[in-house]
Amino acid sequence: MWVGACLSSIGTWMQQLAQSWLVYKISGSASMLGLDAFLGQAPIMALSLLGGVVADRFDRRHILLLSQALQLTCAFVLTGLVITDVVQVWHILCLSTLVGVAQAFGGPAYQAFVPSMVGPEDLPNAIALNSIQFNLARIIGPVIGGVVMEKLGAAWCFGLNGISYIAVVITLLLVRGRFTPKSTRESMLESAKKGFNFVRDKRAILTLMVLAFLLTFLGAPTITFLPVFAKTVFAKDASTLSLLMAVSGAGSVLGALFVATFGNSSNKGRLALANMLFLGTMVLGFSRATYLPVSCVFLFMGGAALMSVFSLVNSLVQLEVGDEMRGRVMSVYNMAFRGGMPIGNFLSGNMMDLAGAPLVISVNGFLLICAAIYFYFFRRKVSEL
Repeated sequence: MWVGACLSSIGTWMQQLAQSWLVYKISGSASMLGLDAFLGQAPIMALSLLGGVVADRFDRRHILLLSQALQLTCAFVLTGLVITDVVQVWHILCLSTLVGVAQAFGGPAYQAFVPSMVGPEDLPNAIALNSIQFNLARIIGPVIGGVVMEKLGAAWCFGLNGISYIAVVITLLLVRGRFTPKSTRESMLESAKKGFNFVRDKRAILTLMVLAFLLTFLGAPTITFLPVFAKTVFAKDASTLSLLMAVSGAGSVLGALFVATFGNSSNKGRLALANMLFLGTMVLGFSRATYLPVSCVFLFMGGAALMSVFSLVNSLVQLEVGDEMRGRVMSVYNMAFRGGMPIGNFLSGNMMDLAGAPLVISVNGFLLICAAIYFYFFRRKVSEL
């Protein structure tokens, strides 16, 4: 499962690089880049809770297979549009929305599927290992994508991404989880409401959801708008964007290894908040740096901090919930975690057209610092976990 997911993630990051560069090249607008990111994430915010109910009622492997099939189709459609030279921004926006719909159902199923393959004592390490494959792909994918886009064109990045989904389909046919859905007469609405009430009544989980939202709301725009920094701050081309994305991914691998090493220690909550504070500092530093090597250092360390916080918060949520409720709880987590991305990207993109990318990212970094201090001193639910 790890190998298949890694191959697919490499394809996804190849497409992410080519797609973001293509959108910015066609439109010349940071707000359009933010809109593309928004439409890719908005369905997750709208449909994720329903996706969690489905993940608790049906075979999670089958849900994942359907999700992969839809994403594969979207990648090949975009390939065809670019090859025939008819691609327009609205085509890309529509396909991003469809991919978001697929991920709204596939995300809760995948997050609930991984714990069913390991025991509770190995869960933090399994989540960290999964983060490592995703972020190894963030290093390899942009590097390969940058070379492929320069030598062969963007269509090859999209086509290779479509092929990469086949690896996940094969591994899903080979692996088995230990979860068997129970039959129920509850309506979808009743099941969704039960999951939402569970999160609401568990104060610690609710606080972790808020923290996840703030992390993506304030942290994700740094990655989303790397094309803007590459083109306007450093006055470089797609190869520099590839470098920035690879550096961020390399840092994220370090962060995931950190969690794998210390994931079973006590005081995970305090560790998460310390990393959030460090993340805000690195984002602030990156936004103000104008010398590329220095920017890469800030981006590398920020990537490490970002992935450490994500992995620790995910582990804390998973450890607080049983398997029969896991799909619904993780769908609410997905709404918070993934929901912060479209809102943050959309608002940051529009503000960048007015104030410039460095100032907007500076504000985001400062707010991350403030949030970490607030949760540590005034909302102590997380620091006590």
